[in-house]
Amino acid sequence: MSSSFMLAGKVVVVTGAGGGIGRDIALAMAREGARVVVNDIGASVAGEGVDAGPAQAVVNEIRAAGGEAVASTDSVSQALSAQHIITAALDSFGRIDCVVNNAGILRDRFFHKMGDDEWDAVIKVHLYGAYHVSRAAAPHFKAQESGNYIHMTSTSGLIGNFGQANYSAAKLGVVALSKSIALDMLKFNVRSNCIAPFAWSRMIGAIPTDTPEEQARVNRIKQMTPAKIAPLAVCLASEAGRDANGQIFAVRNNEIFLISQPRPIRSVHRSEGWTPQAVASHALPALKASFFALDRSGDVFSWDPI
Repeated sequence: MSSSFMLAGKVVVVTGAGGGIGRDIALAMAREGARVVVNDIGASVAGEGVDAGPAQAVVNEIRAAGGEAVASTDSVSQALSAQHIITAALDSFGRIDCVVNNAGILRDRFFHKMGDDEWDAVIKVHLYGAYHVSRAAAPHFKAQESGNYIHMTSTSGLIGNFGQANYSAAKLGVVALSKSIALDMLKFNVRSNCIAPFAWSRMIGAIPTDTPEEQARVNRIKQMTPAKIAPLAVCLASEAGRDANGQIFAVRNNEIFLISQPRPIRSVHRSEGWTPQAVASHALPALKASFFALDRSGDVFSWDPI
């Protein structure tokens, strides 16, 4: 493979790569010289069913274009099967250089109606899945003193959305996981970053469209194709992205954003200390001007995709 390719010699695992954003990332990684493990269990958006077809179809696309790829249909949600995903890379290509944690499902429900099964299923795939696959790769990254994690988060967690407490909690948890990996594995030259993607996919297709506002938002999202996410992911996986570590990015059509991380924005001080009454009369009124609105993702990203 020519060294002119950004990922020449690299081996990349992409989970949830049988369609949507994951598929386009896998294809783009291969175009830049990576050998790719295309992982997808072939389930529905809700995580039901199993089908080896989607992962193999993407492998066939990569091979038809002259690239190297193998399919994996192991689930990310369990430690042992996640280990098998990494083992597939080692057995097929002899190494592992990058993990893209993209696999996901949705079980949307308003919080007061959400069942334990809906909570567990989403947390298992998104948060446990990102942990299990990342953890399986970690010893190999440590031993070779190089490695790269790219995790998909969401503005549903970073900002907020109706009916997605399970998904939002998982996706914000992924951000904290990524930052912890970046801190803990920095000394081994291992990087970890997040991308919040805006793109029309099967998962976004499950967003409720009960009101004109929701319909308009979905129509805006439809303009954003999954392929728009791939260039940032490829760059982060390469040596060209070496300065990015512990960061949160977002991609929205032709825009790339750096997302803020929680930091103190205002404080109040009372030399004699606080009573509940003083908090009510002094602290809260002083801080109120800096309170955050109950925004949803669509309120913050309110302009049409560029």
